[in-house]
Amino acid sequence: MLQLSVLSQDEIEAIHHATLRILGETGIFLGYAPARRLLAEAGARMNDERVLLPPELVERVLTLPPRQVRLRGRGGTIKVLGGGELHWHNLGGARDVYDHRSGARRPATVQDVRDSTRLLDALPGVTTITPFFTPLDVPGVLMSLAMYRYALPHTTKPLQGPGVQTGAEAEFAIRMAEVLGPPQEYLTLSVSPVSPLTFPDTIVEAMMAIARAGVTFAPLPCPTAGTTAPMSIAGALAQQNAELLASMVIAELVHPGLPVIYCGRLAMMEPRTGFSVWGGVELGLASAATVQLGHFYGLPVNVYGLSTNAHVLDIQNGYERALNAVIPALAGADELSGIGEMEAGVMGSYAQMVCDDEIAASVRRLLRGFSCDADSLAVEVIAAAMSGPRNFLAERHTSLRLRSGELLLTRLAERASWETWEQGERKNMAERAQAQAERILTEHEVPPLSPEQERYLDEIMTGAGQVLAAN
Repeated sequence: MLQLSVLSQDEIEAIHHATLRILGETGIFLGYAPARRLLAEAGARMNDERVLLPPELVERVLTLPPRQVRLRGRGGTIKVLGGGELHWHNLGGARDVYDHRSGARRPATVQDVRDSTRLLDALPGVTTITPFFTPLDVPGVLMSLAMYRYALPHTTKPLQGPGVQTGAEAEFAIRMAEVLGPPQEYLTLSVSPVSPLTFPDTIVEAMMAIARAGVTFAPLPCPTAGTTAPMSIAGALAQQNAELLASMVIAELVHPGLPVIYCGRLAMMEPRTGFSVWGGVELGLASAATVQLGHFYGLPVNVYGLSTNAHVLDIQNGYERALNAVIPALAGADELSGIGEMEAGVMGSYAQMVCDDEIAASVRRLLRGFSCDADSLAVEVIAAAMSGPRNFLAERHTSLRLRSGELLLTRLAERASWETWEQGERKNMAERAQAQAERILTEHEVPPLSPEQERYLDEIMTGAGQVLAAN
């Protein structure tokens, strides 16, 4: 298998030691009293609003999580992160929907949560689903939970929970997962500390609620180099690592041995606009380095993959997302995110999801490389062809190699002549993807939840609306 390293072993250890200094000397801003007590009992020092985490505490916590994470889908599929296989999931939480046919965008709705989940359920390259859109037609306090509630009935694949921001949100999401079975088997939840190194009360409360439930925890720092992290990639990585390890310390002290996915979402600032750059090659480098750091700790790693700042399905979109998927994939990522993503995560597209399924297939083909054994070197095959027709079309070796996947046969990319294309429908890849998405949404059916499960989910949403609105 092909492999890429963007950091040497010495550089990985340098970032690790810088992280320990950040946590031990600068510390994190954390005011939540239950967490401060927990950390103090474990050896942390208090310095006004900051909590200083000693190196021995951090390194002890790093020995606690399991080396693999398992997530079950209601169809019975089990995804294993950390087992050597590359998994893919979609962008989560996009606000807007891009319509390739009209070239316009619109706010996402609950129906988009349903439709995007069903489309992703049908795409073979998508191994895990995250609720794709943030629906704007529900009350603001219910947006996160609505994402999970309306995704649940529309896939049998492993479904990750949404990002949560309060303990109450985490607890309601955990109750929803119970319609499938034990939440520890069917659910992961993400929480994002606030960069730089800030842990608001509600965020810490959510982390502790997830840990108490024993649900797989995916701490998700999202620093932007130049605004909420140092402009140097190495410095930003050290800060991101500190935010991630601090999150782990909190969760593991609540529940030693809690499964953890090492996640990183480091991007760069575009100095001409102040926006976050998701399409630059620096994101691919940062993601690959994040993979190496997570594996240094023996943890499964999830990073950015298919990402772009583009607003349409154009050349910029294609080269940015393919490049930023290939780099961390070659670094050995366990899971890449971003299927369907556009405009730095603000927007998503049904056609983009279908295009990305094909890009993911190409990345998987790249990772396989090629064999160089006696059969593949084909000395006898060359001799036979040269003694006969001087081509290899009729050789059994050719058909066997095609069946084995030596050449990836694309479904969307154009590989015919100009004349064939001109005489046909004259569609480009994006147009074919849009048509494919529409066909899937017309034809693909997902086994429904039972009426009892649907009623239970509705009851949870009603209760959540009352509780969260009151808070």
